[in-house]
Formats: sequence, structure tokens, C-alpha cells
Amino acid sequence: MKVKPLHDRLVVKRLEEEEKTKGGIIIPDAAKEKPQEGRVIAVGDGKVLDSGQKSPMSLEVGQKVLFGKYSGTEIKIDGEEHLILREDDILAVIEE
Repeated sequence: MKVKPLHDRLVVKRLEEEEKTKGGIIIPDAAKEKPQEGRVIAVGDGKVLDSGQKSPMSLEVGQKVLFGKYSGTEIKIDGEEHLILREDDILAVIEE
């Protein structure tokens, strides 16, 4: 299934969290927090301004991003969990 977000929204797939700490301690599933990093899967056309013009999106498909812990709406696409976020919910772009 292909999803195209509207306006200033984007679809992000969470990146998997490490199962071990740097010291080698294995973290059980119940103690894990959901990761706050993800990869942009799809972007909308841009925000519609009061003047009627569209402001282009500053994010691109494939970028690694950091977002707030409780941001966005969780959805399932082809059995995999994704988030739909507004561009304003993105805190930073992680450059690799």
C-alpha cells in the first residue's frame, strides 16, 4: 500500500532501538521506550499559507529525523508501524 500524506505532514518509520546498553546489559522489551528517531518515508506537498500559496517542505524522503516522544499518530502500513507527523513536530535532521 502506498500512502501520500497531505499538506505539511510526513510519514516516518521508527528506527529500531538497540537491545543492549554500551556496557552489554540486555534491555527487556517491557523496559524499552519507543525510539524517537526515524526515517522519512513520504512527504506532503507543503503547508498552505493564509495567502493561498504553498510553503515547500524542507524535509525529503530518506532523511533520518528526531521527533518528540509523544508526537504524531501511529498507523500500520502493510503490517508495519509508522507515524504521521506534521513538519513542525520534527525536532532535528540527523546527518550521517
